[in-house]
Amino acid sequence: MSQQRPPLPPFTVETAAQKARMAEDAWNSLDPQRVSLAYTQDSRWRNRAEFFSGREAIVAFLQRKWATEIEYRLIKEVWAFHNDRIAVRFAYEHHDDAGNWFRSHGNEQWEFDENGLMRRREASINDVPIQQNDRKFLWEGRVRPTDHPGLTGLGL
Repeated sequence: MSQQRPPLPPFTVETAAQKARMAEDAWNSLDPQRVSLAYTQDSRWRNRAEFFSGREAIVAFLQRKWATEIEYRLIKEVWAFHNDRIAVRFAYEHHDDAGNWFRSHGNEQWEFDENGLMRRREASINDVPIQQNDRKFLWEGRVRPTDHPGLTGLGL
């Protein structure tokens, strides 16, 4: 029997938002293994110009990503949803090893199986250089506090 990852499709306004926040929290943990468990064993990904499949590839990708995206902080927000699909917009801030700061803006399209595991993820992302004093994702710890504004609240 397959592992279930509630909330399950079909999604509602509330469950789509819950799914997006769960994804945000997992990604902000910077734990590739934890993140990979939200995906099917054969999940298909497109991230920028990279195409790959499977949990092992997801873990390897995230390890590479977070080795270069230092002080990574992410916010996700539901854009739309229907049945077993959710579209989110997101932004994250990080700096490189030279101390150059970036805010990366993007959109993801998610498709889930009946057990609530993501079987497909497609991400388009653009990086914008910012000054350190232009950062907006300023919270302690790995999880965004519930009182910290989301993207809309930050004007992004």
